[in-house]
Amino acid sequence: MATRHEITKKFAREYARANRAEKGAMLDALVETTGWTRDHARRAIRVAAARKGAARDVQRRPRPKKYSYDALIVLQEVWRLSGQPSGKYLAAVMDDTLERLVRFGELGKVAPRVRPEVLDELRSMSAATIDRYLKPHKDAAYPSALSGTKPSHILRSSIPTRTSMDEPITVPGFLELDTVAHCGHTLKGEFLRTLTATDPLTGWTMLRSIRNNAFLHVHGALEWITAQAPVPVAGVDFDNGSEFINWGVIAWCDDHDIPVTRARPYQHNDNAHVEQRNGDWVRKHAFRYRYETEAELALLNDLWALVMARKNHLLPCVKATGWTTTKAGRKKRIYDPPRTPYQRLLDAGVLDEKIRSRLETEHAALNPAKVTRAINKIQNQLIDLAAARTRGTRPAA
Repeated sequence: MATRHEITKKFAREYARANRAEKGAMLDALVETTGWTRDHARRAIRVAAARKGAARDVQRRPRPKKYSYDALIVLQEVWRLSGQPSGKYLAAVMDDTLERLVRFGELGKVAPRVRPEVLDELRSMSAATIDRYLKPHKDAAYPSALSGTKPSHILRSSIPTRTSMDEPITVPGFLELDTVAHCGHTLKGEFLRTLTATDPLTGWTMLRSIRNNAFLHVHGALEWITAQAPVPVAGVDFDNGSEFINWGVIAWCDDHDIPVTRARPYQHNDNAHVEQRNGDWVRKHAFRYRYETEAELALLNDLWALVMARKNHLLPCVKATGWTTTKAGRKKRIYDPPRTPYQRLLDAGVLDEKIRSRLETEHAALNPAKVTRAINKIQNQLIDLAAARTRGTRPAA
């Protein structure tokens, strides 16, 4: 063991100065000498380098930036105007987004920097590079929210369960449903809720805010969703909340010949698609404030119309297609290339001509920057209303 420590100490000094090819040769030699696996040899070199007397004082020359400062500034503006997506999704729609922003003249704020070579730089950026360049400008700090789901024992035993281990959905129109409580810091009293419906196959998602979880309001949201869905609803899946597992909702599904399934209690991965939309669509855009009034209800539904236009038409998503195994023997998910829900609907070939024509017209008219400005305007109104409520309930000094 002492000999191995000496060998790794020697390699650590050279490893810090070596290039990629030289590092690979050193690892091969160390593996052959010690009998370690390649991963263990790499870890041993890192440990040796961290010990006193190794290569702690050796610093590699920083890699020069590949992209210009102008490209970074324009990238920040494109990212902001397109709704602040992750690099994986922004890279997938970079060509389309740049074409729209240039066509609608929305890059005027950075117009002096928008040159053909700068646009070419943006188109050539990888997803990882986009994330690395935008890291200082991303705000990923969202506090945890309260849950308004109350387990319902009514009808539970008669509704079949659908788990994350079941066969994947292969037909568009199957919807995962869930509600988000806009309760702020307390579940006391009455507050607004948003019903989220997402198609796991295409990613197409619909949002509708309602007064509360009474059947009257849930029924109205379900009627709206079935009317707005681009394809007929082929089935619904929800959690064990009492807003769904009740005689009224089950009877409504029976009247519409819609099969019903439910997730297992406390197993959020069973309906992971709608849970992801709750965070990325609802919480990210409506924040975690408390909303109660009719004015806030109208604002939320106006906001969802814009969010649905941006997310369904302009921003891509990925879909898990299987599993693979890494070199270390660990299971790893495989995803398909990022595509927008709109593109996935077209690829499915299930749209009738009337709906297809309507969606194509809506898609062609979308201006990413205009949509973002409208979303920001409504968000500012919601912030002002939430702040006014806070001031109104603050105790007097």
